[in-house]
Amino acid sequence: MQTLAHFGDGGPGPWILFFPLLWALVIGGGIVLLRRTVWRDRRGGPLRQPPAGSDSPIAVLGRRFASGEIDEDEYWRRLSVLNEEFGRGGGAV
Repeated sequence: MQTLAHFGDGGPGPWILFFPLLWALVIGGGIVLLRRTVWRDRRGGPLRQPPAGSDSPIAVLGRRFASGEIDEDEYWRRLSVLNEEFGRGGGAV
C-alpha cells in the first residue's frame, strides 16, 4: 500500500502533513494579528476616535484654545473650574 508519499519506500511519511499545517498556522496567526491591530481601527474598534458630540468639556476647551478662540488666561481660568467639576483624579490643578 502506498500511502503518505511512499512511507515504506523511504518517503517523508506522516511528516508530509506537517508543512501544510505549519503554513496554515502561520497564515491564520497573521490574520489574527492583523484583525487585532491594524484592521480594528478601520472597522471602528477601540482605536477609533469618539464622535465629536461626546467629547469631554476639557477636550473642547483644549481645542478652542488650540484654535485661538480663547486666550491663555481664559483657558486656565476655565480649566480650573472644569477640573473642580470634572476633575482628573478628584483634585483641582
